[in-house]
Amino acid sequence: MTNFIGQSLGRYHILEQLGEGGMATVYKAYDTRLERDVAVKVIRTELFGQAIIERMLIRFEREAKSIAKLSHPNIVKVLDYGEHEGKPFLVMEYLPSGTLKQKIGKPVPWRDALRFLIPIARALQVAHVQGIIHRDIKPSNILITLSGEPMLSDFGIAKIIESEETTALTGTGVGVGTPEYMAPEQWTGDTGIQSDVYSLGVVLYELITGRKPYVADTPAAILLKQATGPLPRPSHFVRDLPDTVEKMLIKALAKNPDDRYQSMEEFTTALERLTQTTTSSLTTQDTAQTILQPATTEDELKTEHRSEERGERITEAQHERKSQSHGWLLAMSGALIVFMICIIGLVFFFWLEKSSPDAKYRNHSTTSNSFRTDPTSHLFFTYRDEVFIRSTSNQYASYHKYSNFYTSSDSNASTTI
Repeated sequence: MTNFIGQSLGRYHILEQLGEGGMATVYKAYDTRLERDVAVKVIRTELFGQAIIERMLIRFEREAKSIAKLSHPNIVKVLDYGEHEGKPFLVMEYLPSGTLKQKIGKPVPWRDALRFLIPIARALQVAHVQGIIHRDIKPSNILITLSGEPMLSDFGIAKIIESEETTALTGTGVGVGTPEYMAPEQWTGDTGIQSDVYSLGVVLYELITGRKPYVADTPAAILLKQATGPLPRPSHFVRDLPDTVEKMLIKALAKNPDDRYQSMEEFTTALERLTQTTTSSLTTQDTAQTILQPATTEDELKTEHRSEERGERITEAQHERKSQSHGWLLAMSGALIVFMICIIGLVFFFWLEKSSPDAKYRNHSTTSNSFRTDPTSHLFFTYRDEVFIRSTSNQYASYHKYSNFYTSSDSNASTTI
């Protein structure tokens, strides 16, 4: 791959590389004639044979002219195009604020996400009316102005919807795009307006949930998930997400193109209707500030997604085991508490019975005949060499330990009690 930093492509002097993709490399350049900074996108041709390159140059010139006719406030303007040493390039506006890919990384409020992407949907609507399908809508192709406005770029791989020219220039059965954002039908080269609806739906899904709907290690694995796997429900990742918003995403990401919104105008109307359900005082700048946060790298997001999937499965199993253990623990604890209460109650009961003077009196009365009545109408008794006196003058009997010997004046009474 040729590095053009420090070189001049005509009047455009290359200053630094801004980004690189599978089909092109983007540079920051200085327009020496108009004395301004521009972005130069150089199409990569080293992967193709000479015959393919010749056809590619013909296609590129036609597409460049078509793209240059696009005029919308949220489409990056194509200023010029050319060729340098067999490599075609586009010259576009330079936007120093970077791309949406560099800013996002966490979920944003759904109203802000919808409000941010509605201008992109309107821009695509204009392109579709002129017969141009973008085919590669993704966060790295949505640039940000200094005021926070989104701008759609990179129509360089777009196709003109003319079947004869498309077949002659590009062939069939070839998918062009980024796997995570490609519609299922794009993998076979069958691209239509609904493909752009799907791709924009993926970007919206990622903004709202903070993750792509389908992530895998290889493009083939992504295709398999798209074709056979269910769409992960956005409400599983975003608490209190309105049902109407979730259903809108489900329709936009339907596997069958016929089940999606049939035009970008219909999709745009659905987005606008959702944002109008609740009034908001947020301005475009406020929305942009909410969305434009430092992003996590794509590899980190993939790792995080896989870790969270494993973590969710582990957590569910652990939760089930903990619930069962918790139930047994509560049952055993309850039984142990009841058992301890019974033991303590029995011990306390026997202790009271043993220490009660009534008990002593009852026990002694069955084994001894040493009770005597004295002249003062008190009943004395001995128990284990101790003397107790009982008062019989009140309603309730009371016992008092009497430490001295008692000598009765009655000759029939015992002299020692």
